[in-house]
Formats: sequence, C-alpha cells, structure tokens
Amino acid sequence: MSLATAARFAGRELRGGLRGFRIFIACLALGVAAIAGVGSVRSAIQEGLSEQGAVMLGGDAQARFTYRFASEDERAFLDSLATMVSEVTDFRSMATVVRDGRTERGLTQVKSVDDAYPLLGTMLLDPPMPLDEALAGGAHPGAVMAKVLADRLALAPGDTFRLGSATFTLSATIVTEPDDAGDGFGLGPRTLVRTGDLAGSGLLEPGSLFETEYRLLLPPDADLDALETEAEARFEGQGIRWRDARNGAPGIARFVERLGNFLVLVGLSGLAVGGIGVSSAVRAYLARKTPVIATLKTLGADRATIFQTYFLQIGALSLLGIALGLILGAAVPMALSPVISAALPVPVVFSLYPLPLVEAAVYGLLTALIFTLWPLARTEDVRAASLFREALDSGRALPATRFVVITLGLLALLVGVAAVFSGNAMIALWMAGGILGSLVILALAAIGVRALARRAMPASRGRPALRWALGAIGGPRETAVSVVLSLGLGLSVLSAIGQIDGNLRTAISRDLPDVAPSYFFVDIQPDQIDGYLDRLASDPAVSRVDTAPMLRGVVTRINGQRAQDVAGDHWVVRGDRGITYAAQPDSRTRVTAGRWWPRDYDGPPQVSFAAEEAEEIGLNLGDTITVNILGRDITATVTSFREVDFSTAGIGFVMTLDPAALQGAPHTFISTVYAAPEAEARILRDLADAYPNITAIRVKDAIDRISVLLEGIAGAIRWGAAATLLTGFLVLIGAAAAGEGARTYEAAVLKTLGASRARILQSFALRSALLGAAAGGVALVAGSLGGWAVCTFLMDTTYAPIWSSALGIVAGGVVATLLAGFAFAWRPLAAKPARVLRARE
Repeated sequence: MSLATAARFAGRELRGGLRGFRIFIACLALGVAAIAGVGSVRSAIQEGLSEQGAVMLGGDAQARFTYRFASEDERAFLDSLATMVSEVTDFRSMATVVRDGRTERGLTQVKSVDDAYPLLGTMLLDPPMPLDEALAGGAHPGAVMAKVLADRLALAPGDTFRLGSATFTLSATIVTEPDDAGDGFGLGPRTLVRTGDLAGSGLLEPGSLFETEYRLLLPPDADLDALETEAEARFEGQGIRWRDARNGAPGIARFVERLGNFLVLVGLSGLAVGGIGVSSAVRAYLARKTPVIATLKTLGADRATIFQTYFLQIGALSLLGIALGLILGAAVPMALSPVISAALPVPVVFSLYPLPLVEAAVYGLLTALIFTLWPLARTEDVRAASLFREALDSGRALPATRFVVITLGLLALLVGVAAVFSGNAMIALWMAGGILGSLVILALAAIGVRALARRAMPASRGRPALRWALGAIGGPRETAVSVVLSLGLGLSVLSAIGQIDGNLRTAISRDLPDVAPSYFFVDIQPDQIDGYLDRLASDPAVSRVDTAPMLRGVVTRINGQRAQDVAGDHWVVRGDRGITYAAQPDSRTRVTAGRWWPRDYDGPPQVSFAAEEAEEIGLNLGDTITVNILGRDITATVTSFREVDFSTAGIGFVMTLDPAALQGAPHTFISTVYAAPEAEARILRDLADAYPNITAIRVKDAIDRISVLLEGIAGAIRWGAAATLLTGFLVLIGAAAAGEGARTYEAAVLKTLGASRARILQSFALRSALLGAAAGGVALVAGSLGGWAVCTFLMDTTYAPIWSSALGIVAGGVVATLLAGFAFAWRPLAAKPARVLRARE
C-alpha cells in the first residue's frame, strides 16, 4: 500500500476529533510556548539594545582610558573623527553631608561631564530644568543626584554636600539618565557634576581610580568597522578601549543572552516532561486502536502502512500543538509588553521575531519525534489475533533495532541543536545529561515502586484500603510510570533550583560575618597611607588591616598574540584589571607553582598569576603577559602561580608584578578593614574626616546590592521551573484521566463485594499519596544531586541540603497527585455497578 493510502486512513481517524489528545496537545503547546516566549523577550531586549545602542553609549562611538585623560595627540585624533566630542569621567566617591554637628555619608558613583554632555538623549530632572542650568549652581557648583541617594542623605534641592574636599549644591534629582544602561553595574547611586568643578577635590589625582570616556558623534556616512580598526591600530599599546553603537551596553547584552539561553534550556526540561505526557497519550490511544490495527492487518495492510497511518495522524496533532505553542509564545510577550517594559531597566522593542519561534518549533518537533516514535513502533507488534485478545501491551519491551537507533540519533541531534542555539555546549550537555539522568532514575524508581507495592501486598492484610491501593500500583495497568516520570521530573527541576538558590543565600549569610571585611577603602594616596594605618593600629576594635598598592591595566597580549585570541571571552582580558606589586608574598599567600622573585630583584618584569585563572586561560610558567598601564606596555614573564580566593571579599589580585616593573608609576593604595560592627561608623567618620578623598565601600552593602540582582535572576529561573512543573501536572491529569475507566471498573467490583464509597475513596487517596510521595522522594534525590553538581562544579561553592525546600518538594508531590486523583475519582465512585459490569461482558 502507498503513503497516499496511509494518509487517507489517517484523515479518517482524525475525523473522530481530539478525544484523548487534549493533554497531548496542551503539553506540547506549553513547552513550546515557554521556549518561544523566553526567546521572544530576549530578542525584544536585544533589538532594543541595538536600536538604542548609541543613546545608551552616549554617542555613536566611545574611546575609554583608565587612570588618565587622553593626550593631546589622542584628543586631536578623536576630534578629527567626530562632529562633536564629549568628555566624561566615572569613579566612586563618598557624598558627605554635615548637619547639626553630625556627618552623614553615602557611597556614590560619580559622573563628571563637560558642556557637550549629553550628546544623545535627554537628562530628565526633578524639578524640571535644563542640565546646564542645574550644574551651574550658585555660591557652590551645582550637582544632580539619584533620588535614592538624596533621600538617604535627607538632601533637598538647595542643600549642600561634599565630594572629596569640593562643596556642591544639589539642584535636582535624576529621573532619567540617557546613558545609564551603558555605564554598567555600579556599587552606588549616581551623582553628576561638571569635571571642571572637581578641581582641587583630590578625586582625580594621578593614580586615582577613574575612567575617562570620550563619546563621539560621527558623520552619517562613518564606517564603524574601519574606524574601530584605525583607532586600535593607531593607539595600540596605549590602553585605549573602543566601543560603538553596535554594542552600546555589552555587559547587559551578554547577560541577557546568557540568561535567556539558560532559561530556554530550563524550558527544554518542561518539553521533556511534556514528552512523557505525549508518549503516554500515544500509548493509550494505540491501545484503544488495537482492534482497528488488527482489522487493517486482516484486510491486508502491511506494517509500513499501519505505521505511516498513525505516524501521520500523530504528526498532524503534534504540528497543531507546536503551532498553538508558537502562537502563545509570540502573543503573550506582546500582550504583556507594557508590564515587561516597565519592569526592565533597558529598552525593549516588542515585535514578531522569527528566530526564537524557529528555535522553539525545532525543539518541539524533535521532542515530539523522540517521544512518539517508540510507542508508534509498537504498532508492528499487533497481530490479527488481537481481535480476540488484547496484545499491544504484551509485546516486546523494546521496538525494532532501527527505531532504537533513530531515537538515539534524534536525542543526539536535540542536544547538538541545544548546544548551537545556546552558544554554550558545556551547559547544554550538563542540562541534557541532567534531564536524561533524571529520567533514568525516575524510570527505575517507577519500576521499583511497582515491585515494592507487589511485595508489600501480604503485609497489608487486614487493611483493605491500603491493600487495594498497593494492588493497583503494582498491577499491569496502573499509570505509576507516567506519574513518577512526569511529576518527578518537574519536581526535580524545581528541587535543583531550590537547592542552588538556598545554598547561594546560605553561603552569603554564613560566610559574611566570619570572613568578609567591614570596609574596602580605595584611592588612599601614598602620602596618606602611614596616617591611615596609624589610626587603625590604635583601635582595639580593629582585628585586621590589609593594604596593597593598586593600579589598573588592560591585558593586551599573551605570548605576543592578541589577548582575546588566546583567552577568548575570559573575564581577565575583558576590560581593565586590578594590578599590584610586592617584593615578597605575605604570610597568607600560597604559591602553587614556580618561584617568587628575590626581595631586591631588579631585572626584566616578572608576574605571579592567579592559579585558577591561569589554568582557565591556558597559561604556563615562562609565558609572557603584556599589560597596558597608563598608556605604557609592560611585558612580564609568568614565573609563579598562586592561590587567590575571591570569595572572601578580601583583597585579591589576578596579577602581582615585581616592584621594579612598576617603578615610578603613579598609584594609590587599596585596603580592607576587619572590625567589630559597633566600631564601623566611628572608623568611617574618622578616616573620612581626615582623608575626604578616600572612598569607603561597606562590603555588606555591596553584597546586598548584588543579592538583589541575584534574586531577580533566581526569580526568572523559578518561573521557568514553574512552567516545567505545570506541564508535569498536566501530564499527571492526563494519566489520571486515562486511568478513569480502570478505576470505574475497580470501584464497581469493590461495591459489588460490599465495599463502601468512603473506603474506596480512601484507597484512591492512598494510591495517589504513595505515588506522589515516590515522585517527590526521587525528585528530592535527583534535584539534590543536580544542585550539588551545579554548586560544586559550576559555581565553586560549598553545598549543604536545604531541608525546608526538600521536604516541600515531597509534600508538593503528594498534594499534586491527590488533587489529580480526587478530580477523577468522583465519576468512578458514582457509577452504577450493574451498568459497568454489564458493559464489560
């Protein structure tokens, strides 16, 4: 028979409607919708970043320098490229207010600007006024400030405050800062002043930590590629970093891309759960079609025709589910665009983006193929004799070898597609391994639950409700496998995320009091360090003070090659890095390989590199690193590796050079102070009064600010896990619905033998609770293993079980199965025994 005949048979089968396939379609649609929705939002953000790249950057292009302003030659070159140039500096400082004999301070991210700022966009202020008027001031220069900082310091327009030793008048608070997203993550709220008004403040001294950005408005016909190449070639080795409007906020773009890809991979776990529902629905449907298949074979239909008939039918339904998912995934973000736009700190442009829809469709199609091919293959086992006895469920456990090979090939293709789409093969492999491992564990657990139920039958004598529940779970027609697999996988994902989130929170709250310093002090000038140390040495509340000279530089070359060509996108070669020097390692430094230079070393530059980062980049002893510091290239030989623990929030440098290598370079000192909490305010007051240029960063406040960001990320991931769990609950409902007929017959037999409705309902409840507990228990183990693996190998933090989350997962499994079981228990209980038994004759 031909494919056309199979298509005609499939069309006739579909005339019967969607009975039995509603859960099938819902599972597939929900999984595809989750992936398409995440991808659509990600594309909307990326498009917004692209369209508003120039505004966020503050110009069509930007040249950035660390620790210094552009030289005359550099500025002349930039002026020759642009129709207008704006000079902006960015640094951290302390805003200080003296009121009624009391001094209040707040950490702030200062931006100092010239008259040309902003080149693009508009600065909106409260009260409304032009920016140049706000910065003009009166008796003192004017300044504008983020409202949260003004409220914290109880400042109102007209009040004065200090930055370093310079006094400013607050003119207004900032409502909108056009280039805020392009500035990246800051530890403090914004204060904006004119650069010229900072003269004599002590904040922009040689060696101080500041960056200078030159924003350029370019002619309309400017070639950005050519300009970038020309700028980098002209100023190679001088520490210039070039960006243009094509990548106005690289940090945000990179973050959105990675988070979006991770959420899509989480969405794949939802599709895997839905795939279990798809497989169960196909299996149940084909079981009902056993007489039809047997009849077709009796009339001469061959195996290929039977397979093609149901493959085309299930394929058409799969395409319907995928189409519904794509419609939902595209429509929901569009419908919620005002809410999403208001919640995001970056511009978004919602539209119909084909690429995320194609990605979701590919995932949905591969999932449907993987989970339907196996049950469809079993149609070959149906024989004409099935007209006289049921045979589909009694066939061989595995289909023909070719179907096994095709299924494995599709699985490999799905993992490969996930790796390509996500751009991170390692995370895709981890996710795929986790899902497959969880499925294997859950399948074995389901088999084990059935075996334990059969073995526990003799011990349940005298407790009929429990005996009936165990008999049903262990029976050949019970849906234990579907329930444990679907609900268990959803709970496993939620459990893993709960364990990861809980361990990160625990690590912060547990480690901060014991190992974190009270304050980071930066921009301590060389002539201030002795007085600074004397003040702290005399304070009994101070338990430890660490100091180190600090410069910042850009890693430009590794072994003579461009750094990015060797290290890729590693964070060490992305932007500028802190650098220090030391004649000898301190007592807490552990050299893991190589040898430190002699105390009086005065030869070619040498560098000690952080061991873990060196391994990630691929550095070996004897390799060379070129670092640009203040426009000067220093090429040093790697002579040792050392252990650096950045998790302690203490001082840690990737690179430590010998003192002679940095001789004469202007620099400041950085320091950490470990003190009793009750002494922190006093220490800050004394040091800030004596050295107003010093910036103090309270470590706990910085960690709290980062924690808020982590909470937002965790919330997004939890929503992805919730979609997976919802899919699992749908599969659970489908399994309960599929078993309704068996429970109706069971209830009829039990009623005929004298059982009460209450006892039968008790039996149904025990069955659901036992299966839910099994799914939750296995999810607890699988999720804990996943959480341990992520915390240990990806996040490099300690792991301890979060029992509140773990027990909540088990309770959730029990409640979910009870709800699904009760929802489909009333009709079996209400059925008349005579009618049910007569229908079975």
